[in-house]
Amino acid sequence: MLIFTGILVLMIGYLIWFQVAKSRETINNPYNARLETFENRVIRGNILASDGQLLAYTEVSAEGKEKRVYPYGCTFSHVLGYSEYGKTGIEELGNFQLLTSNAYFAEKFINELKEQKNIGDSLVTTLDVELQTAAHDALGDQKGAVVVLEAATGNVRALVSKPDYDPGEVAAKWGELSSSEDSVLLNRALQGRYPPGSTFKTITLLEYLRENPQAEENYAFSCEGKVQVGNSSIRCYHGTRHGELDLRRAYAKSCNSAFADIGRSLDVRRLQELTEQLLFNEELPLAFPYQKSSFSLKTSDSEALHMMTAIGQGDTLVTPMHMAMLMAAVANDGMLMTPRFLNRTESYTGQTVERYPVTEYKRLLDAREAETLKGYLRSVVEEGTASALQSDLYTAAGKTGTAEYSSDKNKSHAWFIGYVTGDKPDLAVCVLAEGAGSGSEHAVPVAKRIFDTYYGEN
Repeated sequence: MLIFTGILVLMIGYLIWFQVAKSRETINNPYNARLETFENRVIRGNILASDGQLLAYTEVSAEGKEKRVYPYGCTFSHVLGYSEYGKTGIEELGNFQLLTSNAYFAEKFINELKEQKNIGDSLVTTLDVELQTAAHDALGDQKGAVVVLEAATGNVRALVSKPDYDPGEVAAKWGELSSSEDSVLLNRALQGRYPPGSTFKTITLLEYLRENPQAEENYAFSCEGKVQVGNSSIRCYHGTRHGELDLRRAYAKSCNSAFADIGRSLDVRRLQELTEQLLFNEELPLAFPYQKSSFSLKTSDSEALHMMTAIGQGDTLVTPMHMAMLMAAVANDGMLMTPRFLNRTESYTGQTVERYPVTEYKRLLDAREAETLKGYLRSVVEEGTASALQSDLYTAAGKTGTAEYSSDKNKSHAWFIGYVTGDKPDLAVCVLAEGAGSGSEHAVPVAKRIFDTYYGEN
């Protein structure tokens, strides 16, 4: 009797846990036939920006035909996603809420008697229309991605991936979009993996400082524009000779020679541990489908590979979202907040149904290390490759990157990762422009457009 009583208690406990923690996930599974009954009874709800602007809504014709409308067209395509031919983005993330109606009981009862649909709940997102539009427009026709996070909350303020599409035209253009050679439907911000180029020097720097606590005072390097590795050489960008450098100036000027030299001195095992601490090869706290960033380097690898890895040109691959998360953690004194796309659910009349909390995910760095990195990141703007970001309205910090991705040394991805601080909540930003060229020339202007918009300089 005790055994059967115990089993019964466990079953009851499991049912309670399932209803609280897992029922929505199960209902929201695209293979769940129950969703079809939801769609037959409820008009899909609205998706709103953080300030209440409509990002997606359902238009119902006089004949009762429903059409999903996206007022901003391509601007929010990959973050909102689409709701036909499957669901992606926020349309998928909030599918359960959008097909649930919390209208007044009497209204729902009367609609059911009339065999009319009820109106679904609205999702209020964390997205900012001005920042999203600025990022989208600044990237222009360039393939790539932009991610903007609020460092202290994890709120996703903007997420752009290009090439893009109009979510309202997915049904009409499905064949063209799904077979596109440019992978139009791919969310490059979360699923695109790229060599990080010089942005990885931030991680190389951190490991070097951990292994050499006196490096800030004692480091010195004479840059001749290249370092020799066996029969090949690693060159600074355009072969620039940076001359005599301390560690801060080597980072600010993004000296390949200095950081390649640092790379061959590092403890590979400790560098591997640091990358794991920074979530390389690890699961990320993301509600959307994503790719893991990868890092692989062994003690037995060649000295040349050690040096190339240190400047972000080895086998390392990263996603723009991951790099934005790292910058958000630095700006937030080492604490990474869980990226958050949804703020709350409201009934169609505006009554709050559910709020989604801001949550800490994991401490990636201690506060002292974060403060040290802030100083180096600021030096890139004050005296280095991101000087175009200097402004009287805000203080920007970050790292540029120019990442080769093929045997053609003239082809490279442009990167900028960093953050901005001032009289508003700090924003972390990652900009990637595929095959565009140098980060200072092609990624920094995108970040500047975002920062200027945020602080009202435009």
